Amino acid sequence: MPIRRAPHALLAGLVFAVLLAACGEGDSTRASAETQPPAATSTPPPAATDAKTANAPATPPPARREPPLPSFDGLTLDGKPFAASDLLGKRALLFFFDPTSPEAGPAADAVAHVAKLRGANNFAIAGVATHNGGSQARDFASQHGLDFPIVDDSSGDIVTRIGLRAPVALVGVDADGYVIFYHGSVSASDVPDPVGLVETQLRESLRLPAAGGLEPTLGTRPQAPTFTAKGLYDGAPFDLASLRGKPAVLIFFLSTCPHCHHALAFLRDELPKLPEASRPRLIGISVHGSGDEVKANLAADGLDFFPVLADDDFAVRGKYGVVAGVPDIFFLDEHGAIAHRVQGWRDDRDPPLSRMWLAKLAGQTPPMLLHATGYSGSEFCAVCHEQQQATWELTKHAGAFDTLVRHAASTNAECVGCHVVGWQKTGGYAISPPTSYLENVGCEDCHGRGGPHLSPEFAKRTDYQPVCKGCHDAQHSLGFDYATFLPKISHAANASLANLPLAEKQKLLAALGKPRSPLLPNAAYVGSEACQSCHAAEFETWSKQPHAHAMASLESKNATGKGECLACHTTAYGQPQGFPKQAKPADHPDLARVGCESCHGPGGDHVGPDAARIGTIVSLGDKCDSCVILQICGTCHDAANDPGFEFDVKRKIEAQKHGSKPAHAQSAASASFPAPASANLVGALERGFSAVDERG
Repeated sequence: MPIRRAPHALLAGLVFAVLLAACGEGDSTRASAETQPPAATSTPPPAATDAKTANAPATPPPARREPPLPSFDGLTLDGKPFAASDLLGKRALLFFFDPTSPEAGPAADAVAHVAKLRGANNFAIAGVATHNGGSQARDFASQHGLDFPIVDDSSGDIVTRIGLRAPVALVGVDADGYVIFYHGSVSASDVPDPVGLVETQLRESLRLPAAGGLEPTLGTRPQAPTFTAKGLYDGAPFDLASLRGKPAVLIFFLSTCPHCHHALAFLRDELPKLPEASRPRLIGISVHGSGDEVKANLAADGLDFFPVLADDDFAVRGKYGVVAGVPDIFFLDEHGAIAHRVQGWRDDRDPPLSRMWLAKLAGQTPPMLLHATGYSGSEFCAVCHEQQQATWELTKHAGAFDTLVRHAASTNAECVGCHVVGWQKTGGYAISPPTSYLENVGCEDCHGRGGPHLSPEFAKRTDYQPVCKGCHDAQHSLGFDYATFLPKISHAANASLANLPLAEKQKLLAALGKPRSPLLPNAAYVGSEACQSCHAAEFETWSKQPHAHAMASLESKNATGKGECLACHTTAYGQPQGFPKQAKPADHPDLARVGCESCHGPGGDHVGPDAARIGTIVSLGDKCDSCVILQICGTCHDAANDPGFEFDVKRKIEAQKHGSKPAHAQSAASASFPAPASANLVGALERGFSAVDERG
């Protein structure tokens, strides 16, 4: 929930998806190994071959619960036409601002910071200058370095239509035109670093790399920042270092916050159940209110049972990165390292997960508190299986959903199934509202729902090949070979990686984004002319396209002798029967271009008189653009040589397509905004998020 320091304070903001998680209506039923073992007659785990539905018939798009953004258009500050529908097809951040508002400056600086990341993360930004547009807005944009289109809404027509009353608002829209987050603004009178606060919110909402954080990462527990503070009630000095050697729980809270009270009630009831000698000590940090006020608010619910520290100068919050929502809870081990962090509070998930962590920090065996009927998510597994979690985080599986987000496919039912846990299963991932804790290819995808604890027969399997091939099929995973791919995600094979320094782990993670090599089959290259006799129409089309004249661009730059350039402007540079290194293009004209075999693989096993025609060359017409074709094209069309190609691959592939299959039709989502449920749109956005505001 957002922190509200005064009745007039604007919504500090929470990500819409996080809002739904924190205040959701999830199934609170849990299974406990102590009191509720899985019944023998419980629903059996799905067969391994049903683990994913990549090859199932096309799934209709789900009904969306998020509000659609009303469409609007206008003229930008430099007089160019702008339509909100132009943003469809990728995520977008809309920055509504009154340039005369004191809160607009910090928000603008934060937006300018994240704007630098929009190319690499595939999102757009557009501004709407409200009420005081024109020259004032132009001066404002120049002063704050805003380099994106800004619509002049001096008349206020757009904000009236959309329903915004605040002078500053940051609205996130997905690729289909639905609102996925909303943030208000803050000023220097609210927090010491309003720019940093808003930037942190935007990075989280847009799923951008964090500027810094204190969550356990890649199996490494960060050290909790040391601090000193005074007791809120009596002014007694406190030093976090005094707790070293014992586990602790730090909770940043607001005494009028219902979710904070739920979390505190849980801690009040659970901590006494642990042995006193090893029991984590609870320390509270109040984010607002006098001592008398805070104590009275806590006492009203029987929650005045723990020491509370003051943080009027934001010193402690600043060190811990607590910038927006509360409760924010840090679980510290006996070495003073952060083992777990809870932001917000969900009554269905956070109590069992926190109970497991409290037991572990106290040196007890964590109780098995898994979801009774649905999927629990990898974070529950990680309590007991930290090393396996650490090795998993170093695989592409752990970032599978972010791939969809960057490619604007996180609501595409045909893509989602292979990037989440429990797709189309009871208690599995749902698109709207998104089940964030089941994102990515997690533990239960491979080991069954609840692992061996709830799916013992599934977990007994030692051959995961049927599970893997549910998604790693010919359409989506070119050259997949189970025997060579398994070690890349095997916990046992990668156990040593868990002990690497964090910097080394980050290097390994960064390398995961590079295309595999070699990707195409291994055979002799024969040149494009050999393809012409059977594929005359395709050859004719290709011969008129840039790939067939790739050497021309090098000639214009006097770069025909540079090997690093020839590698991407010839066929099979430096490979057997390919374009030879140190050779002159004129001596090998058929290979001195990006020929058929550059994309479809060598044709030596395909063109012989008795050669098999099927399976000896790579057909791309049925392949997934992002999963397969991007892997092939991306070896040359990378960020250094063709920025943005990764996110524009479908359009560019269609532009040079030479096969016989028809081009993909434009989807309805990319053509127009979704129709709103009601024609009365005034106040739609703020009403849609008013429930959050009231909880503050």
